[in-house]
Amino acid sequence: MSGRLCHGLLLIGCAAVLGGCETTPPGPDPTQVRLNDIDQRLGRVERVVNNQSLLTLSQRIDVLDAQLRELRGSVEELQNGNEALRKQQRDLYADLDRRIKALQSSGGAGSDAGAALAGSGAETVAPGAASGTAPGATPGAAPAGAGAGAADQAAYNRAFDALKASDYNGAITQFRDFLRQYPHSALDDNAQYWLGEVYYVTRDYDSAIAAFRVVGEQYPQSRKAPDALLKIGYAQYELKHMADARATLSQVVQRYPGTDAAKLAADRLTKIPPDAP
Repeated sequence: MSGRLCHGLLLIGCAAVLGGCETTPPGPDPTQVRLNDIDQRLGRVERVVNNQSLLTLSQRIDVLDAQLRELRGSVEELQNGNEALRKQQRDLYADLDRRIKALQSSGGAGSDAGAALAGSGAETVAPGAASGTAPGATPGAAPAGAGAGAADQAAYNRAFDALKASDYNGAITQFRDFLRQYPHSALDDNAQYWLGEVYYVTRDYDSAIAAFRVVGEQYPQSRKAPDALLKIGYAQYELKHMADARATLSQVVQRYPGTDAAKLAADRLTKIPPDAP
């Protein structure tokens, strides 16, 4: 009986041992653990790389955006400058057209329009508006075409017709041809002055200065002389030659006091800074 008891107890102990072994979980696989660790590390590396790429892309977008704003600003500046140039050109053409119409209403292309053309504003002055006579004196000069022959009058009219038609290249050619063919015509000072005006309105300021200077040098007693000197000052102003413009406009004021040319010269002088070179 005792032998059976011992044998039973032995069987129960073995069963307990075997049962305890079955409830103990197996340990983790080292290989799988290593693979999981490598996978986690690769994930972190990918996130860092992706974040760095996004940062670089964001920086490039910021740079491109700044460049785009700069380009837009440059375009706006160019557009504003171009519009200002177009406006100035329109003003010059409109002024010339007003003066031509005033000439027509005052007696034709060959006549001197006088004070009717003096309201052209700060940019231009009408030819003949400033006669150069002393203050209080009554101008008594004959019309510009007085004493002109039929041939030179016709040639002058053709040149002036080209000017009225806004054919500025044709007007330049015909006024120059007129001056060469009729060097002693009574219309020479008018033709020389209008040649300068055509150069001025087409913004060829150097040629305009040269043409206006001939008026003062060869026709100092002409009624166009004050206006020609004034327009030299205007052309120098447009060329940004402020010291020369100041000197020329001051001459107008001193040599032709009381005239419209002197008044316009004085007005332009106020627009030249005292320290302008």
